[in-house]
Amino acid sequence: MTFSGSGSIETGNVSGGGGGGGRGGRIALGGGAGVLVTIVALLFGLNPGDIMGGGGGSSDDTAVVSEIDKHLQSCTYEKANSDTICRIKATTVSVDRVWTDLLKGYTEPKTVIFSDTVNTACGAASSSTGPFYCPADKTAYFDPTFFDMLVKMGGSDGPLSQMYVVAHEYGHHVQNLTGSLQKGNKMGSHGATSGSVRIELQADCYAGVWAYHADKGDDALLKPLTSDQIASAIQTARAIGDDTIQGSNSNPESWTHGSSKQRVKWFSTGYKSGDPNSCDTFSASDLG
Repeated sequence: MTFSGSGSIETGNVSGGGGGGGRGGRIALGGGAGVLVTIVALLFGLNPGDIMGGGGGSSDDTAVVSEIDKHLQSCTYEKANSDTICRIKATTVSVDRVWTDLLKGYTEPKTVIFSDTVNTACGAASSSTGPFYCPADKTAYFDPTFFDMLVKMGGSDGPLSQMYVVAHEYGHHVQNLTGSLQKGNKMGSHGATSGSVRIELQADCYAGVWAYHADKGDDALLKPLTSDQIASAIQTARAIGDDTIQGSNSNPESWTHGSSKQRVKWFSTGYKSGDPNSCDTFSASDLG
């Protein structure tokens, strides 16, 4: 059991499906996008959808979106303790509450839960892209089947592990609001100290900041986090490091998200401090 709330999850910011396609900005991949197409796309500064191609919607797509929306409408905090889609929805409420308190002028992003493919203002994407945030439409996108892939990659199947991924993508939204996402995009998309790596590590740190605050205060939605739950998030951060994903032939010059050690370090930094100011990966001379 993770959520302490009860009853319906009231938010209009989570829906099924996706918006119209376009080219409004580079996708910010995050929580665990480690498949080959993602790495290739980021190395060349492309949207993953540009590689895979994206088609128009179909009646089948509409039916899937409708089913996801029905599922979302049935979500309660009790259900979020065992249901992935509802867990994503409940986590967005928790993350929004934390950042509303921490960041002056914070505005809530939207979240889209999709199946197989989705069109966004940043281009088309598919399930193999992994979770991502599109700055052009200020929306985080998740296909729940990604979490099965994450476990196969060595990540944890624990609830907080999944919630860490959601909080990471919302971290990209915070970066979009503060300007650090734009700053990082100008610093290069690959390499051990590239802007892309600094963006991803800061989003990890912001996820840690959320975890620090998520079980505190009168309006906290999470029950007190245990050391085992935090360990599950750290396990997942370790599993999606560039060096772990690339294996024995890992080349730091091709990194886009940071090493396993770095991802664990920056999530832990945010969790231990609870202070967004501790997450300045752009000024850090040593990323870990």
